[in-house]
Amino acid sequence: MMFKHLHLQLGSRFLAVLVACLGIAGTAAAAGGGALHDRADVDVSNVASLQRGARNFVNFCLGCHSAQYVRYNRLAQDLQITEQQLIENLMFAAEKPQETMTIAMRGDDAVRWFGTSAPDLSLIARNRGADYLYNFLRAFYVDPSRPTGVNNLMLANAAMPHVLWELQGVNEAVFEDETDAEGVSHKVFREFRQVTPGRLSAEEYEQFVGDLVNFLVYIGEPMQLERQRLGIWVLAFLLVFGILSYLLKQEIWKDVK
Repeated sequence: MMFKHLHLQLGSRFLAVLVACLGIAGTAAAAGGGALHDRADVDVSNVASLQRGARNFVNFCLGCHSAQYVRYNRLAQDLQITEQQLIENLMFAAEKPQETMTIAMRGDDAVRWFGTSAPDLSLIARNRGADYLYNFLRAFYVDPSRPTGVNNLMLANAAMPHVLWELQGVNEAVFEDETDAEGVSHKVFREFRQVTPGRLSAEEYEQFVGDLVNFLVYIGEPMQLERQRLGIWVLAFLLVFGILSYLLKQEIWKDVK
C-alpha cells in the first residue's frame, strides 16, 4: 500500500484546498509565450501509481473538483484495495462505497466566490490529454498581477491557484525579448527559477504529478484495464483461429491441382 506516505488530512487544510482547487480555466497560451512539452509517463496498469494518484486527488483536488462518473467501490476493485482501506484513505466526502466522487460545493457558489466553477475531472484527461495535464501542474509561476498571485505557462490567466505550491515550492518564470522575422518583439519563456523550495525535490514532485495524471487518465476510462486484458485474449484467439483456418484450407485443397 502506498497511501501512508505523504498522506495529508483535510481537517485544517480544507479551506486552503477549497480555495486552491479551482477549475482549469483561462485563455489560450500563457502570457509571454512558450510552453512545456514534456511527456507524461502514463501506465494505468501500474496499480501502485494509481493508488498514489487516488490519494493525491482526494487530498488536493476533491475539495473543489468532482469526479461524478466514478464510484468509490469501482476504485477499490481496480486499485486492489479492501473496502476498509477505501473508507479510511479515500472516502472523506462520501458515506457509502457505492456513491460517486461528488463534492458539496455548488457551481453557482464557486462562481460567486471565485469567479468560475470548478470543472468535473472525470473526463479531463480525455479532453485535454495526459501530457497537457502533466505540464500544466508543473507550470505555475509567480505573477503579482493575478488575483491568486500566480499564473500558468500552459494556460494564461488560469483561475486555478497553485494548490501544490507547498510541495513544489514557488517559481518565477524568466522571459526574454525575441524579435521575429517581421521585426516584432515578443517575450519568450526561457526557464523557471525557484524562489522558495518545496517539501518535495524536483524528482519527487514530478512523480507526484505523474501519479495524479495517471489516476486522471484511469478515471477517464476505467474499463481500459479490462479492455486491454480482453484484447490480449482476442488477439490470441484470432491468431490461433487464423492458423487453424489456414491448415484446414490446405487440407481441403491439397488434391486440387
